[in-house]
Amino acid sequence: MTWLPNDWSAVFVIEIPLLELFVRGSALYFAILFLMRFMPRRTGGELATMDLIFLLLIAEAASSAFGDYPSVAEGLILVIVLMGWNFVVNAASYHSRFVEKLVSSRPIEIVRNGKILRRNMRREFVTEEELMSALREQGVDSVDQVKSVTIEGEGAITVVKTKPAN
Repeated sequence: MTWLPNDWSAVFVIEIPLLELFVRGSALYFAILFLMRFMPRRTGGELATMDLIFLLLIAEAASSAFGDYPSVAEGLILVIVLMGWNFVVNAASYHSRFVEKLVSSRPIEIVRNGKILRRNMRREFVTEEELMSALREQGVDSVDQVKSVTIEGEGAITVVKTKPAN
């Protein structure tokens, strides 16, 4: 068993072609971003889809740099590619409504004027128990006390209470 490598330069030498690392990172980023569009909004908890993908891929790339790649530099290059794409997609979605619609889910209402919209709840796999739990967290006892409940694009549940009659 050796504690230190005999050749420290081998730890930092890039053996995999740079274009291959770029294509691998890019393909994974965009494939997962595309596939996540078909998942319910609450899949990532309250993280935005892009943030969830970014965190997962960065964690995987960093862990690969610890052992799967023969070189730390290859893992770092993959992390840089992922960070670059994340920056580009975030900037593009900020400046372009079209890109924003591609990468972000739009909010969906599950209660309107005290009436549960069961079709939308089924689409998002939200049970009535989960809905009532979200209402209780907002200090609401009944759906009748709610103007609207919305599942936001990143999965958070927003409750708008009805105004009390004077």
